[in-house]
Amino acid sequence: MRPYILAETNWKHLKNEKIELAVLPWGATEAHNYHLPYGTDNIESEYLAAESARLAWENGAKLIVLPTIPFGVNTGQSDIYLDINLNPSTQLSILRDIITVLNRQGIYKLLIFNSHGGNDFKTMLRELGLEFPKMFLCSSNWFQALDRLKYFELDGDHAEEMETSLIMYFKPELVLPKEEWGEGKEKKHKITAFSEQWLWTERKWSEVSEDTGIGNPKFASKEKGERFFKDVTKKIGKTLEELCKLDLKDSYES
Repeated sequence: MRPYILAETNWKHLKNEKIELAVLPWGATEAHNYHLPYGTDNIESEYLAAESARLAWENGAKLIVLPTIPFGVNTGQSDIYLDINLNPSTQLSILRDIITVLNRQGIYKLLIFNSHGGNDFKTMLRELGLEFPKMFLCSSNWFQALDRLKYFELDGDHAEEMETSLIMYFKPELVLPKEEWGEGKEKKHKITAFSEQWLWTERKWSEVSEDTGIGNPKFASKEKGERFFKDVTKKIGKTLEELCKLDLKDSYES
């Protein structure tokens, strides 16, 4: 039993505990190239959040990892078989209900541990921050926490070398043999500004990728996944400690 994982701990432990920070992993259920499971984002969020929390807990941080939300925003993948979409308005409602509980029970810090590029919580947290002025609300993208090109040879953002390496480390039995892997080729938009990332539109997934991957996974390995996992959870764990210790009445440097 890990006392910092809500789904595993118990009332015997929690009834006298004082939690400073709730961590909410949020993933998605969607195709990840030919070779990775639909639950890739959820597996990543659960493993990364749990290990980061363990490191923080062992250094005295009082935090709790909530159960993972397994569905994310997949509006651009409506024609990909069994990609399950959760609209942003639904996410807002879920967050409001969770925050209502935390606020009522005196747990005033919430971190959304996001594991899916289609999820974007910033505007939701702005709105909910007005509704719950005592709450400190923040969100993270673990996949942006480190310079990935120091760990992986090829870039990408979906079922690429990084994600394939992590799942090879976490759940190797769920990764198809290498000869089954797609190349993750991405078709770029005809308007250059979208590639420069100062102009945005949602990608129509079935039109930009034949295998649903974005980025070639061919150089992925379990060893790369393990190295990245250890380094990124060390960094995140330190941040979780800092969030637990943060005085909400004195959050900024003088």
